[in-house]
Amino acid sequence: MVRVVVVDDEQLVRSGLRLILGTAPDLEVVADCGGRDAVRTVAALLPDVILLDIRMPDVDGLTVLRGLRALPRPPAVAMLTTFDADEYLAAALHGGASGFLLKDTDPEQLVRAVRTLAAGGSVLDPAVTGAVIGGYVAAGTGGPGAPGAAAGKATGSAAAADRSAAEAVRALTPREREVLAHLGEGLGNQRIAERMGLAPSTVKDHVRALLAKLGGVNRVQAAIVADRAGLVRPPAGHGGSRA
Repeated sequence: MVRVVVVDDEQLVRSGLRLILGTAPDLEVVADCGGRDAVRTVAALLPDVILLDIRMPDVDGLTVLRGLRALPRPPAVAMLTTFDADEYLAAALHGGASGFLLKDTDPEQLVRAVRTLAAGGSVLDPAVTGAVIGGYVAAGTGGPGAPGAAAGKATGSAAAADRSAAEAVRALTPREREVLAHLGEGLGNQRIAERMGLAPSTVKDHVRALLAKLGGVNRVQAAIVADRAGLVRPPAGHGGSRA
């Protein structure tokens, strides 16, 4: 059973998300709360996944995210956002968010996203992909060393970011590049293992190695590097996610 906590300042939103996720037999919303109570609630209940509003009036989502990431056993966190919250996305990405979802995400997609997060994957709503990537490129790195190179640090140029990402992935082995491409699709380790015919423990080792080679990025940042390097095929009929 995947345990979920919903954090949003609006009770109506929390109730709606609880209702949607409650339709899935393998998901359980163990609590919902506002930002002020979020870290304390998560520390007490130890859920697997957090759906966290990126903007709240009492305690903003970025502050809550930092508190969650500091816990001994931090859960996977997907930021709930709206179309007018672009300025928060890069900061949340650098802060360790595992995904970004619109508040009006389709119910079936929301359930799939929570399952993906619980399995160690990342989720990025197509509607905000461009804003996340654009903010990441413009802001440079969230840590020292290669993440900035991978994302086009200090250039603010999508073309330069593409070149930098291509250079970064050249340091990877062919197998690591294949795993990175699957990360770019938002897959968790189990799904990647099934795709590649490998043991999950082997995939976990490859993921750990490639994240380190890319400069200590997280899975969402690695997915963006994969996209910028041209490793991710856009869905049929989709023009891709370039910023």
